[in-house]
Amino acid sequence: MNTDITTSTKPEYPVIDRNPAFTKTIGNFNTLAYLRLITISGIRPNIRGPSMVTGGMIGVLGGFMYAYQNRLVSFFPNEDEVAQYKKKIQV
Repeated sequence: MNTDITTSTKPEYPVIDRNPAFTKTIGNFNTLAYLRLITISGIRPNIRGPSMVTGGMIGVLGGFMYAYQNRLVSFFPNEDEVAQYKKKIQV
């Protein structure tokens, strides 16, 4: 499996770790990432039973993947994480 992040568009912000662990990426979720996860996973109140559960699960999974992707590819500001990991490297 190729884990290289070479794309046609380079990230605008510094990439902290080119191959982070799953838990490390989840640990770096901020309020905006959780907000994206919640808004994408909205459920209509008039859907009933199993359809509601299935739709909710698909929405939560889609929101999680969107938030995970945004933390992973560094297309959004990440000054807090850069400062945090610079402190850890210097210690």
